[in-house]
Amino acid sequence: MTTQVVILAAGMGSRLGRTLPKPLTELSDGRTIMGQQFDNIHHAFGNNAKVTIVVGYKLEHIIEAFPQASFVYNEQYDQTNTSKSLMRALQASGPGGVLWMNGDVVFDPAVLDRAAAMIARDQSFVTVNTSKVSDEEVKYTTSAEGYIKELSKTVKGGLGEAVGINYISAADKNTLLRQLKAVGDQDYFERGIELAIEQNRLLVEPVDISDLYAVEVDFAEDLERANLFV
Repeated sequence: MTTQVVILAAGMGSRLGRTLPKPLTELSDGRTIMGQQFDNIHHAFGNNAKVTIVVGYKLEHIIEAFPQASFVYNEQYDQTNTSKSLMRALQASGPGGVLWMNGDVVFDPAVLDRAAAMIARDQSFVTVNTSKVSDEEVKYTTSAEGYIKELSKTVKGGLGEAVGINYISAADKNTLLRQLKAVGDQDYFERGIELAIEQNRLLVEPVDISDLYAVEVDFAEDLERANLFV
């Protein structure tokens, strides 16, 4: 069975201060961030993965580096946030669920091994790290049943941080897509998930990967930290 994977890579990533798109930042082992992601996808799913990259800023560099992928263009990459990039990717996806990740996350290959079990039973999920809760990161709380309840940067009393690797099931995809269309251009995709939970009773499980590494590279110090793992 083919697993649909989306990498969100349309943004300018200006905080890292590089001239190329952030996913093409080189790691200490010689791979790029996105190259590491492709290796992890292949590790978990072999050749049974169809990878689509949402591109925007300097898209030709990403297309040249990963010609084996499919591409979706967010022509408003400089005016919109990840909600609209994911919206475009889900619109272009085939039948079935979709695994997606931010294009700036360096992560342990075992993360996708853990995710694969959830994908096999087609359960929507958000990967989380409960070992730290930083003010500037997307945080979450859970319901009494253990599903995601709140998911945003403004959550109070967060149980942990969202890692940026998530899955929407076949049954839930259209619901999330409707909410992504409705949210503001500057909203993150997490706002669409949160509204789908609140308004449509979407059941999204947290998948704890606190024992594994996952580093979102926004600043130079994040890149240094990511390089400690690879």
